[in-house]
Amino acid sequence: MLVVFLRGVNVGRHRRFLPAQLARDLPAFDAVNIGAAGTFVVRAPITQATVVAEIRRSLAFDVDIIIVKGSKLIAFARSEPFGPHPPAADEQRFATIMLKRLRRVPDLPLMAPPNDKWQVKIVSVAGQLVASVWRREPGMQRPVYPNAVIEKQFGIATTRNWNTIGTICKILQP
Repeated sequence: MLVVFLRGVNVGRHRRFLPAQLARDLPAFDAVNIGAAGTFVVRAPITQATVVAEIRRSLAFDVDIIIVKGSKLIAFARSEPFGPHPPAADEQRFATIMLKRLRRVPDLPLMAPPNDKWQVKIVSVAGQLVASVWRREPGMQRPVYPNAVIEKQFGIATTRNWNTIGTICKILQP
């Protein structure tokens, strides 16, 4: 099984489409749509190249398509990339999927800004997958988002809430 992440779709009025309709338009994929951000589980045994070609053919705009094997995503989730403790009340957990895997993983954690008032903390990297924590204080004027930090550090990527990763993993289970 494959997990497909589309980057930069359905953000405001930019590159809008109906993900559930796209999943229905590709019946040979046995695709399950996850939310409105362009995330799909492809359950049919099909190549990544075929998935990319068909999605590109189906959309009216160009988009970055990032694909991860379901087994890799499950292994990442099971590795407890955030550690064994639940997040603090002011923290949210995210997974970012990079277009290309890193050649060298930097020393972690990596924080932005790099001080005790950090808003994004990158805590784990495994292949194309990055785990980060987002901390936003009330009244913050200019929040820093995980995807912006990760793209600046590592390159093209797309970010999903950790709850979405949990939903995907449930669908991937036999």
